[in-house]
Amino acid sequence: MTAKKKQNKRQNIIVAIIAIALLLGSVVGLIVLRSQKMGNNEQVTLFIPSGSTYQDVVDSLNAHKCIGNSAVFASMARLRHYKDNVKSGCYILKPHQPVWNTLTKLYYGNQDPIRVTIGKHRTLQQLSTYLSRKLEMSNDDILNLMLDDSVCAQFGYNSKTIIAMFHQNTYDIYWNITPIKLLERMQKESGKFWTKSRQKKCEALNLTTAEVTTLASIVEEETNKNDEKDDIASVYLNRLRKGMLLQADPTLKYAAGDFTLRRLLNKHMESDSPYNTYRFRGLPPGPICIPSAASIDAVLENKKTDYIYFCAKADFSGRHAFATNLAQHNANAAAFHAELNKRKIYK
Repeated sequence: MTAKKKQNKRQNIIVAIIAIALLLGSVVGLIVLRSQKMGNNEQVTLFIPSGSTYQDVVDSLNAHKCIGNSAVFASMARLRHYKDNVKSGCYILKPHQPVWNTLTKLYYGNQDPIRVTIGKHRTLQQLSTYLSRKLEMSNDDILNLMLDDSVCAQFGYNSKTIIAMFHQNTYDIYWNITPIKLLERMQKESGKFWTKSRQKKCEALNLTTAEVTTLASIVEEETNKNDEKDDIASVYLNRLRKGMLLQADPTLKYAAGDFTLRRLLNKHMESDSPYNTYRFRGLPPGPICIPSAASIDAVLENKKTDYIYFCAKADFSGRHAFATNLAQHNANAAAFHAELNKRKIYK
């Protein structure tokens, strides 16, 4: 007898034992049943979309080469009552995991979370695109919710400030979470971020958490040097207190919708966008990106300085030259623009 015939004979015997187990609840049959393994040699991440049928699951398992014998799997699925209890989600199947354990995991919907890392997304469109790539939800579904002021109001925000509810961090989230449940989850995470200590500092600045996040988003876009963020924040806080225009270059890039701009021109400063802080006083309508905790804490630190101006250093080190008066600032700015011309950077 060939090896293949022996294998088929063994599988037929197993199917027969399972059938007996189904009819009689045989202890021996259940022992044999529980000993059967999945066919995958490596860990498999199985995604079951909402609305999937049992056959959809079988097709996906077959595509991953997880099912060794379809008849055996079908019999065990029937015994587990899984065929009419398909639940969507993401499931990690270990190599040669017992079939019974797999079916039990799928039957109860014991899915595994997806690691979602929220970064410095600048717009709701960027954020929704990222989330739709990581989770089952569609880009339009989550974006439309965040653009709906009535929905945003349920969380204490509007469509311009709702992005402040998101924080740079890595989260474990179930793949099939609904858009509204995701917003509820982010609200809880934001509540954890805004500790009593941070809230107290926020109140001392006479700003809301959304306003602090908005200012922090400007700081975030100004530099990636954490050790100078408190000085940059102090400039903008000093300007706010004096009623001066913020004149924050990153807000012009946001207003233009072009984050690659390296040189800002008069046309950018003349934009009638409410995000143009060269034209409109106070903070822009909402954050221009999702800032890091370091940028938010830099604002909350409320460092006391006399700085009113700053600009990029002419050495292109990514650091900034700070000034307490316009003459000093003009000299710093002239040096930087001379270097721009030297390097032929015109836009």
